[in-house]
Amino acid sequence: MTVSYTLKVANAKFGGFSKLLFRWKGSIYKLLYREFLVFCLLYSFISVIYRCVLNIEQQQMFERLARHCNKFAKLIPMSFVLGFYVTQAFQRWWGQYTSFPLPDNLMMVVSGNVHGMDERGRLLRRTLMRYANLSSVLILRSISTRVRKRFPTLEDIVEAGFMTTEELKKLNHLYSDFNKYWMPLAWFANLASHARKEGRVKDDIALRLLMDELNNYRSKCSMLFHYDWISIPLVYTQVVTVAVYSFFTFCLIGRQFVKPEKTEEEKFLDLYVPIFTLLEFFFYAGWLKVGELIINPFGEDDDDFETNQLIDRNIQVSMLAVDDMYQNLPPLEKDKYWVDKGLSYPSTMKPVFMGSTHDMRILEDDDEESIPTPKTQLLAINVWPTTHKINKQKSKSLQQFCLCCRAKCKCERSSLEQPSKSSIPSPPQQQNIIQHVCQEQLLEPPETTGPAYQDP
Repeated sequence: MTVSYTLKVANAKFGGFSKLLFRWKGSIYKLLYREFLVFCLLYSFISVIYRCVLNIEQQQMFERLARHCNKFAKLIPMSFVLGFYVTQAFQRWWGQYTSFPLPDNLMMVVSGNVHGMDERGRLLRRTLMRYANLSSVLILRSISTRVRKRFPTLEDIVEAGFMTTEELKKLNHLYSDFNKYWMPLAWFANLASHARKEGRVKDDIALRLLMDELNNYRSKCSMLFHYDWISIPLVYTQVVTVAVYSFFTFCLIGRQFVKPEKTEEEKFLDLYVPIFTLLEFFFYAGWLKVGELIINPFGEDDDDFETNQLIDRNIQVSMLAVDDMYQNLPPLEKDKYWVDKGLSYPSTMKPVFMGSTHDMRILEDDDEESIPTPKTQLLAINVWPTTHKINKQKSKSLQQFCLCCRAKCKCERSSLEQPSKSSIPSPPQQQNIIQHVCQEQLLEPPETTGPAYQDP
């Protein structure tokens, strides 16, 4: 059965994954503990022989061999070989899962386009979906060990109700050297054409929709067959396996705690137990076991696909959709929001997200670039920016005054904007004049700036 731990990691919290480390079913410990024990026993056996059995000359020879193995074992590219292999195996595993034939789309089309409340219409819909499910049973029986054990012969499929005796005779009558999982889908297509002639399918568009969904369903069955037929090249699997096992074979000798050379006596530490070598074995050999587990998910491992459960689910929901639920609609009633247009939220719910810039406030002084004041003598060419920025700044400053102040400032501005050609001030002088006039208007009392606005 597939091991699911989704609920355990629904919320990210301190030590969230630590609870998963103590589970046995579907764990790496269950896959790797035999190889791990064998490696530990072999390492201990070689260590005891070196320490207790060999004489001094033999120990020296073993020490030279251990240093040699430890030096050249590092040249094996373990991370690259294993990483690429497991990546390819995972992509293949996910592709097989997405290729599993689910009849959901097909049963919706059959329920909505094959009409008839009588027994004939009901028989047509149920038979169409039974043919689709029979095709998936035949293909899964060819690639999954669990389904093969459930249906060892075609007679067991007849007994389970996926196929009748006459259909079994027709299936056996057609001789073919290849897998005949596609035959029930051909029956589906022919039966849909008969339903069109009888008027059960209203038009050719509905028939085309049926055929399109049928072809999508057939393509998934075909992809499962090809995934089972075409595997990851055997040479690559052999390279990965040989690389891992040869690396740790050399580690059995090269990672022994042997007597150091004279130059390294002060740095020598005899731990007896190779902790980091054991961790390295756990990671690399565990990586290889992951690839071995997911390269074919149609076996009987803990994390393999539950094919028998999927078969039972598909036949049940497809028959419910095309038979029990056909034209079986609940009465139409006015919904809760027929009058109340707003949705009711709990009081503790946060406000609805309206966009990252919805509540942004723009400061008027920050969005305008300050006009630089020249400190050196300017050229005769006008290199100042255009006057629209100055006008924009003046208009914003006018918006902060009352109506009377705005009128006077506008008069002053019109007199500045239409001067004589002989006395045109430079842009910095225009700005200073405008700011000076506006400041004088602000400093004057309200009664001197003009008639105030009074309510009638």
